Amino acid sequence: MDETAALGLISGAMSKIAIGSDHAGYNLKQVLIAHLQAKGHTVMDFGTHSTEPVDYPDYIRPTAESVAEGKNDLGIVLGGSGNGEAIVANKVHGIRCALCWNEKSAQLAKQHNNANVISMGERMVSMDDARKIVDAWLGATFEGGRHLRRIEKIES
Repeated sequence: MDETAALGLISGAMSKIAIGSDHAGYNLKQVLIAHLQAKGHTVMDFGTHSTEPVDYPDYIRPTAESVAEGKNDLGIVLGGSGNGEAIVANKVHGIRCALCWNEKSAQLAKQHNNANVISMGERMVSMDDARKIVDAWLGATFEGGRHLRRIEKIES
């Protein structure tokens, strides 16, 4: 991956964003969809579509795959804690999913790790904080340089 390509992989301006959740992240997903659309982003919802219990890999893997395949620019995966969702997303080749719990963690996920997917837990962050986390991630820019070298070591 060259630095120009890496820097261009993630742009928060008018992005196509994939979003998926299990039942425990459903309410947060609905809030974030409205928030992202209000900011002009195109959002593809990979489900789930209710609070009925489901198995999170069934929704998270397709969300992450759509980013890896270039069908969406970025992705957001949600659950109760966000941990399992991040694990599943990171099993997809080409995905760098960061579990975010505040604005700084989201900003650094982009600046240092070029995270193309973030994960959050509805039980861990407030709806307002989740919107701020997403905005911080979308507003940050990958710094490249030494961080690119480290990312290349992950991908090899």
